[in-house]
This record gives sequence, structure tokens and C-alpha cells, in this order.
Amino acid sequence: MKAEIVDRIKEIALELTSVLSVVNTSGELDVSEKVFSICSNMEYFKKNPENLSYIYVKGDKLKRKSVVAVIKGEKKKSDKTVVLIGHTDTVGISDYGNIKEYANKPFELAEKMKGIELPKAVKDDLESGNYLFGRGIFDMKSGVAVLMGLIEEISNNIEEFEGNLVFSAVCDEEANSGGMINLVPELVKMKEKEGFDYQAILDTDYMTGEYDGDENKYIYVGTVGKIMPTFLVVGKETHVGESFKGIDPNQISSEIAAKINLNVEYCDVAEGEVSLPPITLKQRDLKTEYSCQIATKSIILFNYATFNSTPDQVLEKMMKAAEESFETVIEKLNKRYVKFCEMAKRPYEELPWKARVISYDELYSKVKKEVKDLDERLESYIEELKKNEAMDQVERTTEIVNFVHDLWSDRNPVVIVYFTPPYYPHIYVEGKSDKDKKLLDAVSNAVDTTETEYKLVYKKFFPYISDLSYGAAPKDPKVISALKQNLPGFGPSYDIPISDMQELDLPVLDIGTYGKDAHKFTERIEKKYSYEVVPDLVYKTIVNLLK
Repeated sequence: MKAEIVDRIKEIALELTSVLSVVNTSGELDVSEKVFSICSNMEYFKKNPENLSYIYVKGDKLKRKSVVAVIKGEKKKSDKTVVLIGHTDTVGISDYGNIKEYANKPFELAEKMKGIELPKAVKDDLESGNYLFGRGIFDMKSGVAVLMGLIEEISNNIEEFEGNLVFSAVCDEEANSGGMINLVPELVKMKEKEGFDYQAILDTDYMTGEYDGDENKYIYVGTVGKIMPTFLVVGKETHVGESFKGIDPNQISSEIAAKINLNVEYCDVAEGEVSLPPITLKQRDLKTEYSCQIATKSIILFNYATFNSTPDQVLEKMMKAAEESFETVIEKLNKRYVKFCEMAKRPYEELPWKARVISYDELYSKVKKEVKDLDERLESYIEELKKNEAMDQVERTTEIVNFVHDLWSDRNPVVIVYFTPPYYPHIYVEGKSDKDKKLLDAVSNAVDTTETEYKLVYKKFFPYISDLSYGAAPKDPKVISALKQNLPGFGPSYDIPISDMQELDLPVLDIGTYGKDAHKFTERIEKKYSYEVVPDLVYKTIVNLLK
């Protein structure tokens, strides 16, 4: 990559980093305006201002917005188009402690960090001069700068460029993907209006080593998915003085945790790659006060990574796990009750509990038969919940399930299995479709024609949850139905543009900048690979896709 382009990318990266843009703050507006300003000063957009615009996050109280820049090659008319994305928000800066005022000032921050006790690896990188430190410079403003530097260079020679680019600097990636979710319908509209034939979505989100000492530089074709199976456990209340007369929902949810948490039985495997096993994100009971009555209900939810498992398959696996866990608890309780009765010289009778597991869809159907105006009552309740801005999606979804269950006449113990938002589909680029094959070939050629001392390695799935997931969605009605019918409040409380995602149906890839410690105060980017090699790989991949 030419030295002047490398320097320009560094310049943009530092300029973007200087704008503090923590997710869910007004700083997100500031950085979007900075991106827009930089693009506005490019000669191409001075001549074509209509090709530069904002897309707002609908219903957002901050009125956050993403920037969209469209470049149309003039060498020869072509409908082939590549979508380029990168996010401009960051995580917070509280982890910087008493030097947080320098978090977005890389050169000053480096000086301040010299006076802090640091792990040897961090200290070595700091002293080497090969890294830049700062919040967001790695995740992922340098990646955005790569794309901006390239579109500037391409647009300066637009008469020699064939094909089209749609670049978007999206907001709200670190929280709810509001930027990308609102971009997707606009991409579909542009496709129809401009006649664009999208080839792929290319992201430049960060890439790092997969283990200590890993020197590989990874290129990811495809992305991991995420779904959050959740369990509302309804036990049977009792006074602690009569403990065997009830069943503790916390014991059932703990058994579910023991069954599922980090259990490799639930890993997806694809072409030799293995997804991370599910891990608990939250576990608690729903008791709001202290008393000598045991809790009646508890919840537990998991982060479940997918490569090929669909929502209906995950639901089936989780219901089976819940039933086995429930049965294990009943067996344990009976064994302990037998022993207690022997010790207390009391007659033993088998405890009355039966393992029972249902999906949210099944719960809804049962309650609907009893409560004819359930839909109206549920809609009204969700609208009230939405007024509470302090309530997150997990709590809101829990309240919805709890509300429906409370309307049910059946008060016996049960486990209700459902999904909590957000949902991120996986995208597996298998090479079966023409666009899949073209993307794989484009990346392969880019790697083969790039001279570098770094070892470049292909992977099938970008391992971090990202906006790439919204480039496609499952098309099987059974899969989508299992998702919608078991994600309480889908539509009025939580929504993603599934039909537009299905319409796009694009293969995706990530060619990321390299660094270390994303989301830590030691976040840093390695300059040589990130600013010299990555732009070359991205540019060649784009050109190959547009051939």
C-alpha cells in the first residue's frame, strides 16, 4: 500500500479516536458528524453530495445516526456492489481510572501509562513503539479509518474504478446494533432504487490472537451467531420450616446451569472449527423481599454461540436439558427426603413433584385458551414496560413471560424455555452459492498476491458477535417461527428486519486490524499490519469481488 495512503489512514484513525464516542452517549453523535465531515471534504462528495447521508436509529432518544457514503465507479457501468461497514462507538472508559481523561489521546496516554505498573507483555508493547494505545483505536476506529482511506483513494481516481461501494460507519454496535438494524432496510431500498447487485458485506472489525503467543493473522469468511436461551423456573413455595413441602426454583436453575454451562456437548462444529460452549449470563430468583418463604420463581439465561444450529434446534436441545435437570433435582430431593425421614423417624412418602418443561409458545397457547383477550392485555402491558427506560431487554422479557404465566390457572412447578433478545444469526459461507464461491476466491487471490512476513490464516467464522450477522437470515419458515413464537414480545418489544435480511442474503467477511486487549484499558493496535497490510488485503478483495 502506498505510503501516502498509509499515512492518511493513520491520520483518520487518530482523528476518530480523539472523539470520545462511548455507546449510548451523545459522543456517538459527535463521531458520526466527524465521519460525515471527513467524507464531505473528499472531492468526490463535494461533486456528489447526494451520495452522502445519515440514517437515524428509529425511536432512539439520543437520535443517533449512521453515515452512509455511496461511490459509483465510472470506468464502465456496472451494478456489482460491495457493502463496507465499521462501527464508530466504543465501550466506556471507567477502566482507565485516574487517567481516563487521556483515554482518547493516544500519544498523551502512552506517556501516562509509563508511570503505571503494567503486565510485562503490555509494557513491552508500549516501549516497542509498534503500538498505539487508546479507547477505540483498536475496536474499531482504525478499521473504519482503513475503509475511509480506501474510499477516498478510490474516489480520487473514480474514472478508473469499475463497480460500486456502499460504505457505512454505523453507531450502536457495542449495545444493540441499532445502527446496522436500521441500515439493512436502507440497503434493500438502495438495491431496488439503484439496481445494485450486492456481492458481499465486508467489515474491518478487530482481530487478535486466539491464544497467548499466537502470531497468526486471521481473515474470517463468515460469522458466528448468538442466541440466548432462557429458563423461567416455577417452583412451589413453602415456609423454610417445612422445606420438603416445596420445591426450590433456585435448585432447578442451578442444576440447569450445571448441565449446560461450558458443556462442549452443545458446541457447533463446522469444517474443523468449534464454537464456544454456552455460558451463563445471568441467574437469579425473582423474590423481591426477605422472608422465611422460599422463592417461587427464578431465571437463568445463557449465551449460546452458533455456527450451524438454528433457533428451533437450540430450543429442542435446551428443553431436553431442562427436563433432564428437573428430573435430576426430583431424584436428589427424594433421596435426601428418605434419609431425612430415617433420621427423624418419620414415615416416608415419595414427593409429589413431576418434571415438566414447556416452551413459551406452549405457555402462550395454554393461557390463550383461558384468557381470550390475552393479546390485548399483553400489548398494553408491553407498552407500559417500554416506558421504563431503565429496564433492559433481559428484564423486560422476563416480565413478559412472568405476566403471561401469572394469568395461567395452573400453579404447579414448571420450567418455561424461551429466547431473550438480542438474536444474531450465524452466517456460514459454505461455498455452495455463486456469491459464496466468488467471495472465497476473492479473498484467496488477495492473500496470494500480498507479500508480507505475516502468516495469514483463513477462518470460517468471525468469533465475536458483530453487525455482520444482519447480512442474512434463515429462510426456513419453521426456523423463523420457532424464533418469533418463542422470543416474548417479538415485534412490539424487540424487532429485527428479518425479511430484509433474507432479501440481502449476503456472504460476509472480516479483514480486521490487529491488536490486543479490546475492552481493556490496555487496548492497543499494532501499526504495521493494521495500517499497511490490512488496507492492501481489503482493497484487493474489493476489486476481486467487483470483477
